[in-house]
Amino acid sequence: MAIIPGMRVVRSSIDGYGVVATRDFAAGEVIAEVEGVLWHESNPVDDKYSLLLGDGYFFDMVDQTRWINHSCDPNCEVDVGLSETGEMPASGTPTPWARVYALRPLRAGDEITYDYAFSAEVAEPCRCGTKLCRGFIVDVDELHLLTGAAAAATG
Repeated sequence: MAIIPGMRVVRSSIDGYGVVATRDFAAGEVIAEVEGVLWHESNPVDDKYSLLLGDGYFFDMVDQTRWINHSCDPNCEVDVGLSETGEMPASGTPTPWARVYALRPLRAGDEITYDYAFSAEVAEPCRCGTKLCRGFIVDVDELHLLTGAAAAATG
């Protein structure tokens, strides 16, 4: 695993470990090209650090980005996809890509966060502590599904 310049893994006040910026980043700037391993749901891997790519594919983050914490008011976003050129390699397996970019300016020392936006069926209680905290790590469009018994079952 190559060290990604501009970020460092630290103990986090949000949860366990997190990632902080070691330099300033401008809004829209790419913070990291994510290294990872592609896997398909037909070969399930229990890994909460994997990004959903679509078509049953997941991308297991294997660099410092795997330690970026969730926030309901994130300062970054992860853009993901398969075979950016739209062409399938000769191997028949799509080529995954993922990058983290800043949604707003970041200062050195800021914890880097993104919205995990889990589906309601795998939502977890949230500890981000922001004013916009939804109480659950869940896609904002599925928050309404976590009421009563559903919310109690996830917590």
